Amino acid sequence: MRVIVLNKALGSKQRDMIRKTAAEVKAEVYFFDSEKDIPENLLDTDVVYGFGVGLAQKSKSLKWLCVPSAGVDFMMRPGAFANENCLFTNSAGAYGVTIAEHIIAVSLMMMRRLTDFYAGSLKGEWGSPLPQKSLKDCKITVLGTGDIGCCFANRVKAFEPKQLIGVCRSGKCDCNAFDKILKVSELDAVLPESELLVMCLPSTPETNGILSRERMELLTDGAYVVNVGRGSAINEDALKEKLDSGKLAGAALDVFINEPLPTDSSLWTTKNLLITPHVAGNLTVEYTMNRNVEMFCEDLINFANGRPLVHLVDRKLGY
Repeated sequence: MRVIVLNKALGSKQRDMIRKTAAEVKAEVYFFDSEKDIPENLLDTDVVYGFGVGLAQKSKSLKWLCVPSAGVDFMMRPGAFANENCLFTNSAGAYGVTIAEHIIAVSLMMMRRLTDFYAGSLKGEWGSPLPQKSLKDCKITVLGTGDIGCCFANRVKAFEPKQLIGVCRSGKCDCNAFDKILKVSELDAVLPESELLVMCLPSTPETNGILSRERMELLTDGAYVVNVGRGSAINEDALKEKLDSGKLAGAALDVFINEPLPTDSSLWTTKNLLITPHVAGNLTVEYTMNRNVEMFCEDLINFANGRPLVHLVDRKLGY
């Protein structure tokens, strides 16, 4: 069995983890920074761990593609796999910790007005106290209760919010941190009492545009929005209007419809909008890198022994 790893973010520790597992299952493993670095004689491979989009599209012999991301919308288009029977796994479950920390960080930055104080400090201004809000006694709604939403809920619970509601497609979740779980069909009913709306959704036909202009109007005045899922979930034009008008007190976006965000985008100058360049997750934290590789190695052992893979993507659902 031949395994190609396309993940230049990995350090020596993570590469050794893969080498050790490959030796256990008697697999040949090769590391490359990108697909263009793969020599012709290795293109006919069994397994790819990384963003092997080109290989998946061209290779009919590829048996399993594991991407190191949670989102898989880029592989959901027709013709993405030359071999329609190619197994497809992702790394959902590796990013909950780091993204939950990001959500807490940007929420506090907005609610405690840290962005305002920092902007003043850059100009040498001491400034004055500003009205602030707290996560304590805050009414929080989490749209998307997968690994990320649950990791956030478990952590924000320590801040003693007044209400912590999860919203998901099924209306079911095993996370005990939530006060209650609602179906997406009940979202409109909870938005008027949501002071912080956290969005952790994958990109699917059902989630595209889910935070519409009409739903932003339902949010309580002065609410905050954090999006770490996919940019397609939000009507960006409407969000700009609601922020500039003061209907929303702030928003923190890590994801956008177009990435990188164009330099001429009006979002750059939108009032009270905190922009980060899709860095809430990524393989930048040691824990995330280790967990990502552990999940791949777990399934590499399963694959080698003919067992079902744990982290298979449901291609019908898109995640």
